[in-house]
Amino acid sequence: MSLLEEFKTAGIIKSVAVSESEFFTPKDLIETDVPIINVALSGALDGGLSPGILSIGGPSRHFKSNLGLVVVSAFMKKHPKGICLFFDSEFGTTPEYLQSHGIDTSRMLHLPITNVELLKNDLVAKLEKIKDGDEIIIFIDSVGNLASSKEINDSLENKNTADMTRSKVLKSFYRMITPSLNLKKIPCVIVQHVYETMEMFSKQVMSGGTGGMLSSNIVWFIGRSQEKQGTDLVGYNFTINIEKSRFVREKSKLPFQVTFEHGINKWGGLLELAIESGHVIKPSNGRYQKANSKDDKKYFEKDTNNKDFWEEILADKTFYDFVKNKYQLSSAPFKGE
Repeated sequence: MSLLEEFKTAGIIKSVAVSESEFFTPKDLIETDVPIINVALSGALDGGLSPGILSIGGPSRHFKSNLGLVVVSAFMKKHPKGICLFFDSEFGTTPEYLQSHGIDTSRMLHLPITNVELLKNDLVAKLEKIKDGDEIIIFIDSVGNLASSKEINDSLENKNTADMTRSKVLKSFYRMITPSLNLKKIPCVIVQHVYETMEMFSKQVMSGGTGGMLSSNIVWFIGRSQEKQGTDLVGYNFTINIEKSRFVREKSKLPFQVTFEHGINKWGGLLELAIESGHVIKPSNGRYQKANSKDDKKYFEKDTNNKDFWEEILADKTFYDFVKNKYQLSSAPFKGE
């Protein structure tokens, strides 16, 4: 018996060689309909969400819940029998709103939560019940606004003492769910709140202590600016800032656009990349043209937001490789060759 075989049976943990472990097999990536979101998730245009925790943080009204729902919708479309466990503390999402994202609400279990202990105890119990191969995604909206049970009880007893338990409970929550999510290959999308530190050069950090940052495979901080036509506000330009990722280069910034009339622009963020890669040129101010293409038409920016413009470029392996080389870490589980 080899030394490796001898230690397979020693102790109490079931073990196999890394080369044989199912944990390291290619992950079931959840590809969304928006290429730039796939890049933010995995570093590849046709990549997507892998098992484990995706944390989406940002100030109020920064499209955090919507980004989470884009991923949830992609999961449920890929897995027609899959379900979503929706832990809800915000109570601002309606069935009609979920349906507008293409989500089958009959396969989404609504779980109202009022404190972090309730979230922890219930999710840990549900993870224990999940079997290998169960097609489940977890969506928590949100952790940032949840009180602790002590905070609630102190208020009921008219006590004004500071609550020192919440961050400990949240850290315990992350410690308990992270191994199960990764071992059972369950994706979990968590909406977070952020705040500015009081340092001389302040920075954004997630609320609730360090547990969320340590446990997450991916952490996004969302930025926002206005999109105007003349003086009229017509939507917002958002930026996904990669604060942490096991798959994408940290501090990368990926833009996308949302308008009041059309919602999220599926093709947002690609034009800047295509210009940088040389697949699109600017023959004159405000006009764009495909490079090395039979299509020599000149387009205004708004006219590039369609499948006809991008289909040829997205099928070009040199553009695919440019994006992958720009954003992806070498160990990322990208979908390509």
